[in-house]
Amino acid sequence: MEPNLDHLLKVAKELSLTIKQVQATAELLEEGATVPFISRYRKEATGSLDEVAVAAIRDRLEQLRELDKRRESILKSIKEQEKLTPELEAQLMAAETMTALEDIYLPYKPKRRTRATIAREKGLEPLAQRLFEQESFDVAAEAAQFISEEKEVKNEEEALAGARDIMAEWMNENAEARATMRQLFEKKGVFKSRVMMGKEEEGQKYKDYFEWEEPIEKAPSHRILAMRRGETEMVLMLSAQPEEEEALAKLEDMFVKGHNAASEQVRQAAKDCYKRLLKLSMETEVRLSSKKRADEEAIRVFADNLRQLLLTSPLGQKTVLALDPGFRTGCKLVVLDKQGKLLHNDTIYPHTGQQKANDAGQAVKYLVTRYEVEAVAIGNGTASRETESFVRSLGLPATVQVLMVNESGASIYSASEVARNEFPDQDITVRGAVSIGRRLMDPLAELVKIDPKSIGVGQYQHDVDQSALKHSLDDVVMSCVNAVGVEVNTASKQLLTYVSGLGPALAQNIVEYRNQNGPFRTRTELKKVPRLGDKAFEQAAGFLRLRDAENPLDASAVHPESYPIVEQMARDLGVTVKELMQREELRKQIDLKKYVTEAVGLPTLQDIVSELAKPGRDPRQTFEAFNFTEGVNEIKDLREGMKLPGIVTNITAFGAFVDVGVHQDGLVHVSHLSDRFVTNPHDVVKVGQKVEVTVMEVDVPRKRISLSMKGDPAAARPAAGSGNAKGGASKGGAKKEKVEELSDFQAKLAMLKGKFK
Repeated sequence: MEPNLDHLLKVAKELSLTIKQVQATAELLEEGATVPFISRYRKEATGSLDEVAVAAIRDRLEQLRELDKRRESILKSIKEQEKLTPELEAQLMAAETMTALEDIYLPYKPKRRTRATIAREKGLEPLAQRLFEQESFDVAAEAAQFISEEKEVKNEEEALAGARDIMAEWMNENAEARATMRQLFEKKGVFKSRVMMGKEEEGQKYKDYFEWEEPIEKAPSHRILAMRRGETEMVLMLSAQPEEEEALAKLEDMFVKGHNAASEQVRQAAKDCYKRLLKLSMETEVRLSSKKRADEEAIRVFADNLRQLLLTSPLGQKTVLALDPGFRTGCKLVVLDKQGKLLHNDTIYPHTGQQKANDAGQAVKYLVTRYEVEAVAIGNGTASRETESFVRSLGLPATVQVLMVNESGASIYSASEVARNEFPDQDITVRGAVSIGRRLMDPLAELVKIDPKSIGVGQYQHDVDQSALKHSLDDVVMSCVNAVGVEVNTASKQLLTYVSGLGPALAQNIVEYRNQNGPFRTRTELKKVPRLGDKAFEQAAGFLRLRDAENPLDASAVHPESYPIVEQMARDLGVTVKELMQREELRKQIDLKKYVTEAVGLPTLQDIVSELAKPGRDPRQTFEAFNFTEGVNEIKDLREGMKLPGIVTNITAFGAFVDVGVHQDGLVHVSHLSDRFVTNPHDVVKVGQKVEVTVMEVDVPRKRISLSMKGDPAAARPAAGSGNAKGGASKGGAKKEKVEELSDFQAKLAMLKGKFK
């Protein structure tokens, strides 16, 4: 489908881009190119637009297409009614938003039988028209002419009441009146929340909203969603309106034009219109628009958190012993090889008596020696700190790292179809322990197997628009997977699914081909995979890695379409491609201008040389170990004033949640995130970041911990990228910049989208 020129011009203006950039991007999207592919491998066509701009163009063009589709449907409907005039058509064609379009259509929209419909059937429209003109005349005498036994109009008052019903509907369907009222509700409307009678005890978690008022315009996302949830659970009564007197005054100013008897009828009709029609309609609209705004903010926060979590530093390919802790039921233990393959599983009981603890210790030490274990991963759920103390007491070799892993979502994975397919002969507990171990080795590869909503870094994620949430989170996962790159010979179907150009079916075909034919030896061998055609290969190849491939470029982000350029560079220097990749002094001799063509410009050439220097480099930060404070294992161990190391587990609009190792995250309110004033918590911290907190207040019965980061040097500067599984920010130079750039994706996209709202 050819991109609409008017749409392209509009988007270019809104996003401050050239028409050429927008058109090239639109055409690539239309051809099936993905956002990561366009931003990485088509810089010459788009003028080096990044993922944020490409996604914004995609989303805005989709909005405009939906608007045109609705406009076409409305025009067809009005034509069928034989009411379409040139003026009305011009109005509809000029409408730039869905709201404006629906306001114009409202008088022509097929509707159920209304009071105004009944009044028209009684022949009262001419009386309404005469009154609406507001000339001076004998209103009672005029109304008397419409008394009719046949039409069930018994007296003058019934005639006038019917006429007022018709006028009220006219006012309600007036586009200008609706726009004025809409603005009043948005700018001066107030949320009023009250507890329902008898729900005071049951609804304690909504106590803050039992007697609450705040302007709709200023209400933050989390409070809007909380009040709506309280209403849904029938704990709260919620209204969203401006002062009635001001609304009535505005409506009367628009329609009441005189001070005679007819004008008085119009005034009564205006009052009825507001109370019976407009108020309900506008309140519904403002509740929907504020919900949409709240959804967008909650989705943005969730997406930011998810991006940071997915880009958590990987431990890498090491042999891992993973423990899913428990008290009475024991600790499920698994050993995984460097590729995450399950080698051994068992259950140990370190917390049910000294003899069993001794047996458990012997078992762990034996397995560490037998399998040459390099790290022990311990899930951070029930009995985690006790299990950590037990493992540390065993005197394992100093080379074996003992690490806590955030196990949020592991239980979801262990019961999923994905886990059943991976481990059909193992029970849920084994699968959960495997997930914990693999999450330490490569968080991204493991987390893509879990529905992002279940990972535990959201804010009211079950209350927001689920379609919009999925769209946004899919964008984030795809962006992260393609930014990191995927080792095609070891990747799971779930990880391959998010590679540009693939999807579930082709990902499954790749895994089946690999199982039947052994590991891929070259990228071009991917073309032998059933149904993986030239287009899918073009989209996917640059993001797939073959670590020990015959061609060293297959392990890099250099796209196969650019291999001839690299080969020519090597020939011109009289060396092999491998030597060119290994020797910096050779790369410095390359004159990029010699290789510029119509299709390949300096941006791509610069990317190629940069990639040759560090082929297939991982943009995630270097892994750093982290330990909680010894002896602080439960909430009752906390004391006000304690300074503790912690890991940021979730970020919301009102602050950040931090794990300090007591099985209950504490909250650092936004006002305590930094010594400086903070409006956006993401400016200060990232999910997975190592921080130092001070305990402010502990409420053991309610399991609430208030923390502060004031005085923490990490809080005094802008947040770095995410840390490791329980790790902090690393020192990583270019890698750090890359992670920060990736982490800003949703915020930038939200800002760009704001331009065309």
